[in-house]
Amino acid sequence: MKNWGLFRYGPSCILALIWYDAPMRILFLDTETTDIGPGSRLVQLAYKNGLTGEEVSAYFKPPVVISYGSMAVHHITNEMVADKPVFAGSEYQARLVVLLSETICVAHNAPFDIGILKNEGVEISTYIDTLRVARHLIVSDQHNLQYLRYSLHLNTIEVRAHDAMGDVLVLEALFAHLAGLVREKFSCASDDEIVSKMLELTYAPVPMTTFAFGKYKGKTFDEVRAMDRGYITWLHTSEKQKPVSEQNEDLMYTLGLCIQGKLGTPTLL
Repeated sequence: MKNWGLFRYGPSCILALIWYDAPMRILFLDTETTDIGPGSRLVQLAYKNGLTGEEVSAYFKPPVVISYGSMAVHHITNEMVADKPVFAGSEYQARLVVLLSETICVAHNAPFDIGILKNEGVEISTYIDTLRVARHLIVSDQHNLQYLRYSLHLNTIEVRAHDAMGDVLVLEALFAHLAGLVREKFSCASDDEIVSKMLELTYAPVPMTTFAFGKYKGKTFDEVRAMDRGYITWLHTSEKQKPVSEQNEDLMYTLGLCIQGKLGTPTLL
């Protein structure tokens, strides 16, 4: 028997009635951090349990200083968290570990949040990356969370950008939008099928079309392959020499297809 749920979306905050099989075992999660490098640490953690509706937002005193660049994004200063608890060994850490063992984590640019939590002693093994899924399904100039928030007319009522809890609420709305696209595009008959397909899309690289860097910025990969195949080969070799964790997976996939002459070949979608 189907259950019914209300999702709020659109500039007029229209309520859409959609069906779902049961509350999903999903944990919508976002972090704010000291920086964006590999040694960055947690400053704010926010999540919403899709099964129970529980919302948590908490600030922590990191073991390293918050960079000015990060302050300019999330507006959390070192002084603001000076008297906050340390995340390691806290009840928040213990609770999060339990929740992640019971749910599928959903985050936008999930590898970043996964890396941050790994630095805090928390491992995430199963996740859905709404950034990767959106890139598979939505033709857009950009796919960052706030761009999609406005371009897709997601729930924007009293939501502050680059606040972890605010981002979680936008993330939840984006997930609902993507779930609808997946249901329609792949004829999914249940939420289990939708989640399975979103997991599949999360781990499938997205073919790139245009160079966004370098001397051929703005040109398509097909154009560059036709005029300078050596550059494509060199770039592929250069990227491959990096540690796997530092490689751009989508770029490697695209260059591989380009070298094989299969860039225009239909893939997963």
